[in-house]
Parts: sequence; structure tokens; C-alpha cells
Amino acid sequence: MKVVCGLGNPGPDYDATRHNVGWWLVDRIAFDWRTGPFERRGDALEAEGSVGGADVLLLKPLTYMNRSGAALAALLREEALDPVHDLLVLVDDTALEPGRLRFRPSGSSGGHNGLRSIEAALGSQEWARLRIGVGAPPPGESLVDWVLSPMPAADEQAVLDRFTLAVEGVGLWVEQGIDAAMNRCNG
Repeated sequence: MKVVCGLGNPGPDYDATRHNVGWWLVDRIAFDWRTGPFERRGDALEAEGSVGGADVLLLKPLTYMNRSGAALAALLREEALDPVHDLLVLVDDTALEPGRLRFRPSGSSGGHNGLRSIEAALGSQEWARLRIGVGAPPPGESLVDWVLSPMPAADEQAVLDRFTLAVEGVGLWVEQGIDAAMNRCNG
């Protein structure tokens, strides 16, 4: 089974924020792939489906961003998964302009608290991620305030316009691996 984990924060106050673009994309994947509905299981919402003959679990941790690793750790205790090959994390990235996509096979958290939590829970940096650009804060604005605020309409549209390609890239990751996703989507 492949696990695609979109990072975000639960609750209506966070729905439209930059920090929730991972949730936005996992919702789009569920729609495009016609998975079952999201249902609560422990500290996450899960939906199951398949693509290209592979079983896929879509995951939205409900633990808030800073504790995202707790939901994954619980899943890994229950399922025989190899994070190196079976886990893809969808996450916002302020170092990329809005809508830019960057698949990576591994790497550091880059200061992102959700990735840091997953790294701590897994004891490794060896798992794939798709970084989704949300743009950098303007001078004088704190990073926390920036990621927890809604995007201007033009930036939001730039992100949403790339979701067709992002879904395609996630499908490539499921079927062919991270190199295929990087070759198609990184640029």
C-alpha cells in the first residue's frame, strides 16, 4: 500500500490558509481518483482507493501541523509500510513561489514544523515529499502569521492551477516511483 499524507490543520479557521495546501491537494486527489469518503481513524482522516493497480491510502492528520508525525507513527505501528518507498507527504513551502511544485525523495525539514514532526516520529529523513509553493512572507511579516493566513486570490489560483499536474505527479509516484514524478513535475 502507498500512503499519501497531506499536511494541514483541522478546523474552519485554517481551511483557507497557506499551511493547508497539503490538505487541499489530498482532497483533489480523492476527488479525481474517486476514492472512498474520508473517515476518521485515530488521529487522522483516511480515504482508500487505487491507482494503476496499486492500493493507496490518503491521509489527513488531525493532530495540527506541529504534531503530524503522531498520526503517521500510529499508522506505521498498524501497517507494514516502508516509508522510503510507500510514503509521500504533501506540504506547503514558503521558499517556492505560489504554485511551484517540487518532488523530493528525501531531505531535511527545512524549518517546517510538520516535516520536523514526521522526521522525529519516523527517525529518518528518507521519505518522499511534494513541496507546494505558497510564496515567502513580505519583509516584516512573521512566518507563522504568513502561513496561517489566507492567500490572495491570484496566489491561490496559481496553486490551484497546478493541481492537475500535481495529481498526475502523485500518480506517477504511486505507479513508477519518485524519479518519474520529479522528471514530470519539477521545474
